Amino acid sequence: MLTYLFWPNPPAPFYSSPKVAALLAVCISFLVASFIIRKWQRSHQNPITKKLARTWPTALRWFGGIGLFLVVCRVEGISYVSIRFWWVLWAVGLLIYIFAQYKLFSAKHYEVLPKEQLSADPRDKYLPGKKRK
Repeated sequence: MLTYLFWPNPPAPFYSSPKVAALLAVCISFLVASFIIRKWQRSHQNPITKKLARTWPTALRWFGGIGLFLVVCRVEGISYVSIRFWWVLWAVGLLIYIFAQYKLFSAKHYEVLPKEQLSADPRDKYLPGKKRK
């Protein structure tokens, strides 16, 4: 198992391989989504959501760029950079980031609901008021 993950020069697939095409599509979609999320974030009205989503475009750009780099290195057969273990680290990093963002978002995202003002006693409106001088 370890030799499979750490083999310095695994056999290089072609760009026409379905796995390579899927990884390229995922990485390019990360890059495109980063620009879409940046535009959405700037036009969003809720300041808490804006603050929590501040790192999403940058993280998507990094994960997309590193993924594209790893795909190209693997297809071109560059030694030690095309090790399968880099993909494991990439996926673990992505999962940790998603989990951390989920926990942060669920902990800090809230909406302040307007409270309805209730008087202490509903009979107050029927009782006589203070005498005016």
